[in-house]
Amino acid sequence: MALANFIDRAATAASQVLADFHLEDFKAALEKQVVAVAFDDQAASCAEGQATLDLAVRLLARLYPVLAIVPLGSAASSQAQALERLAKSINPKVGIRRSGKSATICVVAGVTRPPLPCPTFFMGSDGWAAKLSRTDPVGSGSSLLPYGAGAASCFGAANVFRTIFAAQLTGAELDETIDLLLYSYDKTRAGEAGPIDIPVDLGETHLVGLGAIGHGSLWALARQPGLTGRLHVIDHEAIELSNLQRYALAGQAEIGMSKAVLAATALRSTALGVEAQPLTWAEYVARHGDWVFERVGVALDTAADRLAVQGALPRWIVNAWTQEHDLGISRHGFDDGQACLCCMYLPSGKSKDEHQLIAEELGIPEAHEQVKTLLQTNAGVPNDFVVRVATAMAVPFEPLAPFVGQPLRSFYQQAICGGLVFQLSDGSRRVRTVVPMAFQSALAGIMLAAELVKHSAGFPVGPTTSTRVNLLRPLGSHLHDPKAKDSSGRCICSDDDFIAAYRRKYGKSVVQLSDVSAA
Repeated sequence: MALANFIDRAATAASQVLADFHLEDFKAALEKQVVAVAFDDQAASCAEGQATLDLAVRLLARLYPVLAIVPLGSAASSQAQALERLAKSINPKVGIRRSGKSATICVVAGVTRPPLPCPTFFMGSDGWAAKLSRTDPVGSGSSLLPYGAGAASCFGAANVFRTIFAAQLTGAELDETIDLLLYSYDKTRAGEAGPIDIPVDLGETHLVGLGAIGHGSLWALARQPGLTGRLHVIDHEAIELSNLQRYALAGQAEIGMSKAVLAATALRSTALGVEAQPLTWAEYVARHGDWVFERVGVALDTAADRLAVQGALPRWIVNAWTQEHDLGISRHGFDDGQACLCCMYLPSGKSKDEHQLIAEELGIPEAHEQVKTLLQTNAGVPNDFVVRVATAMAVPFEPLAPFVGQPLRSFYQQAICGGLVFQLSDGSRRVRTVVPMAFQSALAGIMLAAELVKHSAGFPVGPTTSTRVNLLRPLGSHLHDPKAKDSSGRCICSDDDFIAAYRRKYGKSVVQLSDVSAA
């Protein structure tokens, strides 16, 4: 057994949430764990249970070097090998145990309590509802919906992480019980549970950004029966080794594959017409022609990229994000009196340019003009530049030497974002860009997919602009987060020209969010 070959990227993510972080201590803690995934015939025989198990293994195999796959019945036994193969497709050196006797922590799907003495989390679902319990099995529902089932896996993986690293997490108490409805984000289950049999026409829908959040969305959409329409999947990048830390659908075999092509491949078993667009959003918009975008799911990394999507004036946007302390989604019209996407990301002051930020990340802020030139020309980084970075980072030059002659962006993404410098410095050189844990990105993506489906089906829009979840603490009692429309008048949703352009595209009759919510 061995840690995955992208463990330094996973360690980078963990270093941003764990106090007193030391890389070797972190790896040693992981190597002490045997994480069991136990499941019975009830879970193995239904779509919801199968979905929970699939995503649980996809999340756990990215971090923990030993998994115990523990079937509790004959039907469960028939699926154990498939789950083992899935884990090895992510980390070929993952250790697989076929008994839970040595387990240090366990997640369970189904209605059976395994005879294991370690801390245990019971995962399950019922349609739109995600369930988790520390004390009793919760079972899996009979629907074909993936949303509650997938969210339960994320809650389970989060509680495993919080259990193992409790001493380094502030407020890392565990969830005693969760019963959360992703249809309305109601924790009391007093409202409507949501329709189960829902053939949905997505019409013309766009998913922009096929990174970790996008993978969570694709995972869910691939398991949603009855989807039709046309989905445009847009991302100009390819899968890299460091992406495997949190890309739910990516394994070793997908390294080097176009993200857009991988997305189309993941959805090939559905009835959706999928258009793979290996382009930036700007390139796609330029080629699109009429600039009419009925529905756009946004899973992008930066504020600037989100502002660009809103600037193209889609009819409706759902945006998903992850950040250090929470994750969530926000829902946006434009001419409805509510906050548009730009309202949430308007800069509050002068921000630094990309070349300045990268120069700071490289430890050489005074060289920002050289960094700017290297970025603009896409020239290979010279030997003395890499030596200078190694000196500034207090790491040896030799491991960085292979990057001499490569474009600066490649050097930066692999050496800094990819975790090489982080490893060489034993975790003392942190990445400023937030790198979420896999379970955080997956849940944000599942929530985004659920909103796309609900909106396409004409279900009531959420009662507030945004919904937030913090997976590093017990599930909060208030998940909805109202966001007011920008009051300064700076936002494009207050600009008469933008409003007029929006109305020319989609008509002057605008349904208010409050009217839709009350429908």
